[in-house]
Amino acid sequence: MYRPTWVEINLDNLAFNFQQVKNIVGERVGILAAVKANAYGHSMREVCQRLEQCGVDYFGVSSVNEAADLREANISAKILILGSLLSEQEMRLALNLNAEITVPDYRSAEILNKLCSAENKAKLHLKIDTGMGRLGVWHNNALDFVSKVIELEKVQVKGIYTHLPSSGSDFEFTQKQISIFQDLIVKIKKNKINIQFFHIANSTAVCRFKKGFFNLVRPGIMLYGIYPCAKKFIGFDLQLKPVLSFKTKIVYLKDVPAGRTISYSGTFTTKKKTKIATLAVGYADGYRRGLSNKARVLVKGEFAQVVGNVCMGQTMIDVGHIPDVCLGDQVTLIGVDKDKTITVEELADICATITYEIICGISARVPRKFIRNTDTLLL
Repeated sequence: MYRPTWVEINLDNLAFNFQQVKNIVGERVGILAAVKANAYGHSMREVCQRLEQCGVDYFGVSSVNEAADLREANISAKILILGSLLSEQEMRLALNLNAEITVPDYRSAEILNKLCSAENKAKLHLKIDTGMGRLGVWHNNALDFVSKVIELEKVQVKGIYTHLPSSGSDFEFTQKQISIFQDLIVKIKKNKINIQFFHIANSTAVCRFKKGFFNLVRPGIMLYGIYPCAKKFIGFDLQLKPVLSFKTKIVYLKDVPAGRTISYSGTFTTKKKTKIATLAVGYADGYRRGLSNKARVLVKGEFAQVVGNVCMGQTMIDVGHIPDVCLGDQVTLIGVDKDKTITVEELADICATITYEIICGISARVPRKFIRNTDTLLL
């Protein structure tokens, strides 16, 4: 089904960003690409196929369903399910998919031990809470937790990990978390417990905390060309290329005299005679209502203001200052047009939210086009 609204995913830029991560962490550190939430709205299957070609070590997904999607797409790389599995049914499916499983407590490890055999062990990553307050055993109980789980006969502990909730905002707290995790690793090794992977670093930590690399990192947002923290906090020249562009077309043009209100609730009134264009995009597509009367778009390489409230499937813009605007002209919501750019960061600032929410919020009803070596494939 065709719609005059779409997202473009540049797979070459994705590969470029992956190489930047590899250059930062070095050849001895593995990369687990976070591709949960449909690869942050970028389309998980195509993103993973490209990253697998780049030599990624792991994919991190949030659920069994996402792991199943990747196996159906013939992805053979290792998969770690980052979310907690509640039921035996989920656990069985994860095992059948040869996915590695996050274990946040001993109860989960016991259940998996019962479901497996000594010849076909469940591969586990134990989650330790060093300050997130979400999944995992508190760090002060971590050594006992690890010691108990490794005694189970039908599971294999492949990794131990934790998460950094404030790596972009609280340097001291993050340093403390890394130190706690380092101390745990020392204790594990002193107890002659053999664990293959220790991982803690998200995108911001990849950019700010080299001590947190260990032997596996978990970049997410930076793979998609979005800086994980303010550039001033990154101690080197990091170059990333945006992977996602969001575009639509003008579906209607109207000359509007001064004094007319635009859209629901009449929140915008024309101050002079102008031309209003209607776009085929709205909040049902993920172009948020919070952008009403605040955001700008690009038409023919010029900025145009969003006027009135964003509707469910349509948005109005003022193009009175742009010559020769025509029905069907392309409009850039996120991306580049000639020498001007609208970034995900700009829209996030307007909506008082984070970049993750903007890109993850682009609706599944918006078709994705994949660009590689200047060729475009519509999905």
